[in-house]
Amino acid sequence: MKRVLFLFLIGVSFVFTAKSQNQPNILWIVTDDHRADAIESYNEVLTGNKNSALGYVSSPNIDKLVSEGAFFINAYNNSPACGPSRGSMVSGRYTFRNAHYAFEQTHQEPDFVKPTFTQTLQKKGYTTASFGKDGAYIFKWGPGQGFKDAGLYDYKVSFKHDLQKNDVGDFWNQPAYKKGTWKNLGTEERVKTPDGKIVKFLIKKKDGEFSKVDIKTRNEVEKKYEILRSYTRYNKDLIIGGENPMPAGETIDAKIVEEMKLYLENQNKAFKTTWGEDRTGVNPEKPLMINLGFHLPHTPVLPPKEFRDKFKNKKYKIPAFTEKELENMPPQIHRLFKNLNFSKMTTKEKQQAIQDYYAFCAYGDALIGESVEIFKEYCKKNNQEYLIIFTVGDHGWHLGEQGIEAKFGPWDKSTNGAMIMVSSDKTKVPEGLVKNQLIEYVDIAPTILSEAGEDIRSNEYNYLDGYNMMDFVNNNQEKREYIVGEINLVAGARAYIRSRDFAFSMKTRTWAKKRDPNQGIKWALTCPVEEAELVLYDLRKDPDERDNVADKKDYKALASWFRNKLGNIVLGDGRIECDWSKANTYNVSNFAKGAHNGKLDIPRAIIPKIK
Repeated sequence: MKRVLFLFLIGVSFVFTAKSQNQPNILWIVTDDHRADAIESYNEVLTGNKNSALGYVSSPNIDKLVSEGAFFINAYNNSPACGPSRGSMVSGRYTFRNAHYAFEQTHQEPDFVKPTFTQTLQKKGYTTASFGKDGAYIFKWGPGQGFKDAGLYDYKVSFKHDLQKNDVGDFWNQPAYKKGTWKNLGTEERVKTPDGKIVKFLIKKKDGEFSKVDIKTRNEVEKKYEILRSYTRYNKDLIIGGENPMPAGETIDAKIVEEMKLYLENQNKAFKTTWGEDRTGVNPEKPLMINLGFHLPHTPVLPPKEFRDKFKNKKYKIPAFTEKELENMPPQIHRLFKNLNFSKMTTKEKQQAIQDYYAFCAYGDALIGESVEIFKEYCKKNNQEYLIIFTVGDHGWHLGEQGIEAKFGPWDKSTNGAMIMVSSDKTKVPEGLVKNQLIEYVDIAPTILSEAGEDIRSNEYNYLDGYNMMDFVNNNQEKREYIVGEINLVAGARAYIRSRDFAFSMKTRTWAKKRDPNQGIKWALTCPVEEAELVLYDLRKDPDERDNVADKKDYKALASWFRNKLGNIVLGDGRIECDWSKANTYNVSNFAKGAHNGKLDIPRAIIPKIK
């Protein structure tokens, strides 16, 4: 009898072990505004030099992660802003197919909406957790709408609504109210110091002049921490350089990692968060999926002194740009430049902006290394397999390219990132792979779902726009000949398409009709060509995207071809425009169904030869 029981227990143990291996724990890391060239391995693959084209970078922990798996160096987001980019990642759908083009308060009431991959994992037995910034702008529908949690994660720690709200952080903005009332006074900047004190002052005021105390406090803070603010019209108070008031290990991003650590170390036990709330740790009996969303190197760009000092005396090459480049640019690009202008800063200020940005990335590297080890230790402790996916930047960041310091553009520096994928099962993802195929951020959802045991080829998942990245690992063939995306921020609606040789973008909607779900869908294809505001770069001779050739004689036919190709994809192949202020009001446009076929079959006759 004892022998039978013993064998039975072995069998049960085998079943549970097999299940945990079939459903690995998943860590999905996303950084914000992170340039891929802040990673030494990325630069070394492209140029043989660990430094970026601008100068010194440091990333030992990310480099270690790269060595453990597959490094996708040609990954592109599907919208260069956090809300729509993250919305496309968790939904697995392009912005033009999930109707999420900017910072709309989207919800899941319309019947075209499908569950996020995190919600699907919940139904399949996973515990889903989010630490830091998820920023998908998917909220719960209901009376008054508002920023209500839609339940994308079972466990959540928000950098803004949990940490900063409870004065856990370093340097942040929040609305200021008159004491004892809900009267809004403007925007308050808060600075936390190592002794636990909060220094605060108004930086935007609803009415009247700033007080002498606000002006004095602001000046003292800016001098002490060498604060460098943006010159942009879009947000002139944006902090693009300076020293973090908190030491390494105590910043907002460090606290995000600490919260993940507390959750994993206190398995099925009660514990207190960093702001003193009672919570319960993870249940190790269930497979786990974590979205670890770092806020860095997003503004305010404030590396801790320990890291900043290593970069402070490094000299960087400032990207070449002259306003002469704007002469053959359409009005929409002019508006982007005016709103995001970097070129009017002094050389000293530009140097600081670049130094502090790369220093902040280096600090992020240290925190990423720490978080990966915490996650691996949890998996080892519980004898569970794992998958790690690191999305290097929800989008990119310009440091003077195109004359701006920002994102929001159709250019490479806004849209290009990288992806790192590591598995505990080295037969799935061997070590040290560098993959050159074109990857899109919509590939994340099908990859994670597939690794969690879902058959993404079934009809249940035919809404997914991306590919399983595992299909690229042992195959060097391209699955797509171009990437595509769209954005509707700062200067209006604009779509982009990129191949190895060409980068093209065009205006897709007018401001007047951008919210109209039923009219003007074909406007960008039928309006006079100058109103579509075409931009075309020949990357074969202009990899830095400085010369718009769309209106040049030799390229007009090619620009027209791209206009039709891109326009048919984003306007006529499943485009959805939704009135998010209502429960279920939207329109689907399918006049060019099948246009997004992944093929770039440009007639040879219209491709100019390089002299």
